[in-house]
Amino acid sequence: MAADKLVKTINDFKNSLNGQTISIHGKDYATVAHRLAIARRNLGADLDITTKIIHLDNDKAVVQADIFLEGKHLSSGLAEELRSASRINQTSALENAETSAVGRALAFLGITNDQIASAEEVSLAVEQQDKQLQKALQELEVISHLGAYRAWLTTYKSSFEKLKTNNPISYGKFIEKFTAIKNQLTKKGVNLSDNNNTKN
Repeated sequence: MAADKLVKTINDFKNSLNGQTISIHGKDYATVAHRLAIARRNLGADLDITTKIIHLDNDKAVVQADIFLEGKHLSSGLAEELRSASRINQTSALENAETSAVGRALAFLGITNDQIASAEEVSLAVEQQDKQLQKALQELEVISHLGAYRAWLTTYKSSFEKLKTNNPISYGKFIEKFTAIKNQLTKKGVNLSDNNNTKN
């Protein structure tokens, strides 16, 4: 009975992917939320997901997720998040590790579109590898006047547009960082009023 339910769930997931994946560098990735929604819709209370903290300190969080169906253990997933990896991880590394661990456990259960990693995991990895993006944010932090801000926009505009097209999740995270830094500069009295911005 459990096997039949699982096969039905996997088929439902594969049939539900149209418009539900995120394309990152030419490959389609499902989000953890979509994997979980399909699993819960099909398996209901028979699905039990448990998570436990394997390691937690000021530098990183490691979480393990285990999936049970009708009381039988079927899969596990591990995830590690470094607090230094992103601004969000500085406060939410544990939560992000838990989400990734659940996504991996669901993928190992078979609820996957041939990609074990979730869209969130891949976006974070790509974001960390993108040194130019990090350099752009560092340069923005020290801008002192509108002219320098306009020059910064001109220099990096094509990179931002490429990121928005190729990796929408990372672009969204970048916009959060961009907005936070811009707000800090404004509070310091730096005038950045301009009709141009990275969202155009």
